[in-house]
Amino acid sequence: MKFHFELDIKPFEEKINHHHKLMLVGSCFTENIGEKLHKHKFSVLENPNGILFNPVSVAEAIINIIQKKVYTTNDLFYLNETWHSWQHHSRYSGITAEDALQKINASIHQAHQFLQTADHLLITLGSSWVYTLTDKAKNAQLGTVAANNHKAPADWFEKRLMNAGQVQAVLGTMLDQLGIFNPNINVIFTISPVRHLREGLINNNRSKAVLIQAVHGLTETLPKLKYFPAYELVIDDLRDYRFYAEDLAHPNYAATEYVWDKFTHALMSEETRLLMKEIAEINLAFKHKPFNANTEQHKKFLHSYLEKTKALQEQYPYLNFGKELEYFNSK
Repeated sequence: MKFHFELDIKPFEEKINHHHKLMLVGSCFTENIGEKLHKHKFSVLENPNGILFNPVSVAEAIINIIQKKVYTTNDLFYLNETWHSWQHHSRYSGITAEDALQKINASIHQAHQFLQTADHLLITLGSSWVYTLTDKAKNAQLGTVAANNHKAPADWFEKRLMNAGQVQAVLGTMLDQLGIFNPNINVIFTISPVRHLREGLINNNRSKAVLIQAVHGLTETLPKLKYFPAYELVIDDLRDYRFYAEDLAHPNYAATEYVWDKFTHALMSEETRLLMKEIAEINLAFKHKPFNANTEQHKKFLHSYLEKTKALQEQYPYLNFGKELEYFNSK
């Protein structure tokens, strides 16, 4: 008797390897995958606007990066003793306008340079519910979509559900500009398995259904676009509350590891995965906390990993083991 349906994912033709540059944009699930790519020494830039959930904010962020928009104080508003941008996560807010602008414009400049030569763009969409600004919102154009509410009063927003056609139109405009800006980039869409329970279960499912319909419409029209089923892996493959955190909304460590394993097998070659295993071994040694750091045994342990890291660095000079080499060599 079969108690589990495992989703088999056909390997992608365009593989990701350590020579490639990857930009990740979208929901908090994006950051989970981005963290794992960072740990395995990939060249990654994630969420230059901070965490984004809806398709409008994702598309606007990428277009502004392409156009290298320069933000000014006219693009900010002041609330709760802090300066914010309606198009950015609160990590880009600042106590002064100058502080916020410095972080925002530096991030856009870095992202513009990175995206121009990036090999892969991974876009994770979280929700098709959008919160548009009302005439009560500070320094905002009526009807524009807020990327983050910055704990503003509820009457500053109106909520609406996008339909699949609207999502396709917004993302299609962005993809047109991206194709001109970087014709060689590969775009991979995912839908976040994080459940937006504040909208309610029914509205969360409506939202995810819109995103799935829209993204598949795009991938069917534009064969160069790809879809990785992160949402389906958690919702339909694992399909159990054991794989969620205590909030019952976010996938837990086990679920994220499962999706990551599927991701690497679908998008990376065996050679790349073998290299990742060697990197993971060095990471474990780097994080190892000895009971007594002055023993000969520990010194031998560090020396052995110093030699392993040096050998790997010589074999793959494009990887950065600077902090690991410094640590293994410092004892």
